[in-house]
Amino acid sequence: MTTGVRRRMGVEERRQQLLDVALRLFSDRSPQDVSIDDIATAAGISRPLVYHYFPGKYSLYEAAVRRAADELSARFAVPREGPFSSRLLLVMGRYFDFVEEHATGFSALLRGGSAVGSARASAVIDEVRQAAYEQLLAHLELPEPGPRMTLVIRSWVGVAETTALTWLAERSIPRRELERQLVHDLLALTAVTAAFDEETARVFRRVVEREPADGPFGELMARLLPLLSGAGGGGTDGGGSVPADGGAR
Repeated sequence: MTTGVRRRMGVEERRQQLLDVALRLFSDRSPQDVSIDDIATAAGISRPLVYHYFPGKYSLYEAAVRRAADELSARFAVPREGPFSSRLLLVMGRYFDFVEEHATGFSALLRGGSAVGSARASAVIDEVRQAAYEQLLAHLELPEPGPRMTLVIRSWVGVAETTALTWLAERSIPRRELERQLVHDLLALTAVTAAFDEETARVFRRVVEREPADGPFGELMARLLPLLSGAGGGGTDGGGSVPADGGAR
């Protein structure tokens, strides 16, 4: 038989509870559509007690987003050992661990980019993207990338975000398959850019030289080569090869 008496929480425990509640509510609705009363009701406490811990709704929102961002950023930091594709696959596993374990936190984090009246939350989102970008540069041993390599990596970070959000909403493709697909996506984006940019070509060659035949890169090549060998001659110079200038005139 329950007594109906609520257990008294310590300061930090109560603060964490409010952050959990905020992430859940803000992942479903925009911050402007969530009231302090909504937060208090969901937490089972009074409105004044919410204000005791946070001065306002947006300060709570920003604190919740910051917590999610710090944890997600840490998922990109793995030992710089072994082939690049294997390291990236490990990162993707850690990334999707976060997405799966903290679905509301991930959703709330990415919603922050469009949160009305919360510029600081938007800045936090950008920090996460920048952290991912910098970690990838470190793994590629590329401290000062050119504009095309920069575009490849930043574009891929956006692809990873969209893929994770879509998976959360639908889960129509197995998670492990998507993790590997994202590794293949970055390799493919780099390869396409390498065909037209010497800096990217150098990076791509260095990565490929260290890739084992049975790794993610080897798997991608094993699947692509039959497609290429079976392609027709359209768009080539008549001998089945693409012109050295990529066909540009």
